[in-house]
Amino acid sequence: MNILVLGASQGTGALAVQSALSRGHSVTAFARSPQKLQIEHPQLRKLVGDFHDAASVAAAVPGHDAVVITASATQLSAFKTEPHYFSKGTAHAIAAMQANGVKRLAVLSALGTGNSLNLLPWILRKLAVGWMLKVPFADHELQEQLVMASGLQWVVARPSGLTNGPARGKYVATAELRKVPAMISRADVAEFLVKATESDAWLRQAVQLGG
Repeated sequence: MNILVLGASQGTGALAVQSALSRGHSVTAFARSPQKLQIEHPQLRKLVGDFHDAASVAAAVPGHDAVVITASATQLSAFKTEPHYFSKGTAHAIAAMQANGVKRLAVLSALGTGNSLNLLPWILRKLAVGWMLKVPFADHELQEQLVMASGLQWVVARPSGLTNGPARGKYVATAELRKVPAMISRADVAEFLVKATESDAWLRQAVQLGG
């Protein structure tokens, strides 16, 4: 499979690239600074691009079998200049996929978005989602709405608190609205996103992740 990872230079995106390559896929790593990706592989192509530029995203999508969206701001201040950080780029990706017949889409969201809000402890609902991270969570919700209305073969990943630990491979993944462990490694989330492009197990579902 030929997979395009949008937001691939670091964090979960970089780990998704690594996971996809280890599972035998060809990967295009799309980012503003893809040279930051410390991976070299014969099946890896690094592509300079802007997640928020429609033409840039449109040029990247053709020829791929699946798209994984992990793009995220490195600083909270980015949402002051671009409050629709997630949804704007995701809309560009959806439009390009629809135009080019690329069907499979896996998107990194967050636990607490949409109907998963009540799965968070009360203090997180009030302080994080309702105050400190209000803008990013509101945009994650818009992002999910766009994905779910896209007509594509989508999967939304909603991980709990992210850590930089190694992949454990024993995380909880459920489309049911029930509590999951409070933390999960980015490596495990990355693996889930890649598996979501391979399998129909989670097709058109928002999946709560923890572990």
